[in-house]
Amino acid sequence: MSSFVQALISMVLSTTLLCFVRSAPQVPCYFIFGDSSMDNGNNNHLVTTAKANYPPYGIDFPNGSTGRFSNGRNTADVVAQLLGFENFIPPFATARREEIVRGVNYASGAAGIRDETAEHMGGRICMNRQLTNHAITILRLVNLIGNGSLAKVQQHLNKCIYTVAMGNNDYINNYFYPKYYQTSILYTPEQYAKILIKQYSKQLSKLYKYGARKFGIPGAGYIGCTPAMMKRFKTNTCVDAVNGAIIQFNAKLVTALGELESKLSGSKFIFIDPPQGYSSGKLLANSFFSSTTNFIYFVFLKEKT
Repeated sequence: MSSFVQALISMVLSTTLLCFVRSAPQVPCYFIFGDSSMDNGNNNHLVTTAKANYPPYGIDFPNGSTGRFSNGRNTADVVAQLLGFENFIPPFATARREEIVRGVNYASGAAGIRDETAEHMGGRICMNRQLTNHAITILRLVNLIGNGSLAKVQQHLNKCIYTVAMGNNDYINNYFYPKYYQTSILYTPEQYAKILIKQYSKQLSKLYKYGARKFGIPGAGYIGCTPAMMKRFKTNTCVDAVNGAIIQFNAKLVTALGELESKLSGSKFIFIDPPQGYSSGKLLANSFFSSTTNFIYFVFLKEKT
């Protein structure tokens, strides 16, 4: 085992332990926006095929099937624990009045940057709608902790961490699904990536306007290596055309985040890499440390003031 890997593992263990022994979280609140990788129950009562509130989902989770698209905790849960929160951040659909002070999870399975993404699956909460739900939360916070003052609430939100994980479904359930969507006919992969990033930048800017300052933005994953994509393209190896489109999207996202940070005073945008092990036709399982390093950097994203 290399010294780098040993140091990284040591960092994970030591910082995790430090978080759990703290009497209070490192930040006052944590807000999550995204798709099925982050969803923890917002789709449960929607009329949609994008649901996960039944077995075998949740087989390793203490509360069983909760709407998480995983066997146990999802990424948002792990980040919340590393930040020192005693409980997981609640979904917007069921968050109680006193819970929203420490954060809300707005993520929705099948959600995308574009409003029409995954509409063939039924109900889902797209990014624009998630932003609307966050505005509702802010209005509630004005009465709950702001004593009628929006400025006071925004000062609270300035200290929070925001995860925004979007883009996967805009390819899986839009661009590369010509049976239902025309985007791959209308746009080249580069044109489509530009359109997505332009809209995504506007959405992130709106979050900033609402009070967000610290952002962790995961890049889109190499979805060309997912079983659904390989089945759709009738192959048993990763689909290079799909992963190539993702690479273009992520590259433009990195540039856009740098521009936003320069333009939006006091903001900090951290791009979180997907695993870097993809090569033509396959995804290497032993190269996840780049994304882990950035992930740790994001988790402890707290500037000294």
